[in-house]
Amino acid sequence: MRFRTYKNTDLTVSEVGFGMWTISTGWWGNYTEGEALALMHKAFDLGITLFDAADTYGNGLSEEYIAKAFPKSRDEIVIATKVGYNFVTHGEARGRGQREIPQDFTPEAIGRATDAALKRLKTDRIDLLQLHNIRMEQVEDDALWKTLERLKQAGKIRYYGIALGPAIGWLYEGVNAIRAREITSVQHIYNLLEQHPGRAIHETAREAGRETMFLIRVPHSSGMLEGKYTAETVFPPGDHRAHRPRTWLLNGVKKIEQLRFLETPDRTLAQAALQWLLADDRTASTLPNIYGEEQLIEFARAPEAAPLTSEDMERIAELYIENFGIEEDPPKFKGTMELAETAAV
Repeated sequence: MRFRTYKNTDLTVSEVGFGMWTISTGWWGNYTEGEALALMHKAFDLGITLFDAADTYGNGLSEEYIAKAFPKSRDEIVIATKVGYNFVTHGEARGRGQREIPQDFTPEAIGRATDAALKRLKTDRIDLLQLHNIRMEQVEDDALWKTLERLKQAGKIRYYGIALGPAIGWLYEGVNAIRAREITSVQHIYNLLEQHPGRAIHETAREAGRETMFLIRVPHSSGMLEGKYTAETVFPPGDHRAHRPRTWLLNGVKKIEQLRFLETPDRTLAQAALQWLLADDRTASTLPNIYGEEQLIEFARAPEAAPLTSEDMERIAELYIENFGIEEDPPKFKGTMELAETAAV
């Protein structure tokens, strides 16, 4: 494993992190507590130190798992979690697609949520607190950002940032948060197949001279870039991928065939997908969806696999510009994407 340190901080994270949502929400299959903790212990043994949770994942379950998995290793791991959804009143966000529950970003709610997370985590500080799927209203809310500063000064959190979503998009929220606020970290969707608006968000930080770095979620495009799906793949009814249109699967499989050149005896396609993201020095860590030990080992070894060449990177860029030779309807983004395009020019 290799590690990166957020700019102007002492926050060091493993280049591959462990996203807790796969083992605590039921969206990627159901895990017993024993199975979940075993995967977390294996990740730690492989050098993974970053564990990314959210208070709404399993109604607090993801945070409780971290406390149970590492009762004596607090100083050896980095805990990232998220607040902002009112799951106490409305329950975890579940159901078809990306249906959300109400959010509450008032200073009082954020304070309560942080205290509750600390209690579930059984720790005295959160290394990285993220505002979970904020909108422009929160970007512009001075009271919210003052609350985060107070929590930092009180020692309850070390650093703070934002998570963008739930679905891919949210360019305007990301661009304006980076420009208007001093944030350590932005978490967002970005991968070989879905490069917009992730690339534009990274470029904004660079152009604005900000030190913000990024946590990349869905780095394998919901498993597509692991290279194991076929046109006949069927997902279980409760799996979130089952709600995707069939064209996502069929076109995705065709795109993957165009990327097979990245596979070598010393590197899998899934490892290449992580390396492509880590080629950007703004990427602090990647958060692949982990749901099995064999796959976990593959991901954890990605930073030390055979590196991508400049020719590989150029070919990827060419394929993306050509949409991998596939004709399909343009993606439907959520968030304030039109305003974002104007602001980014």
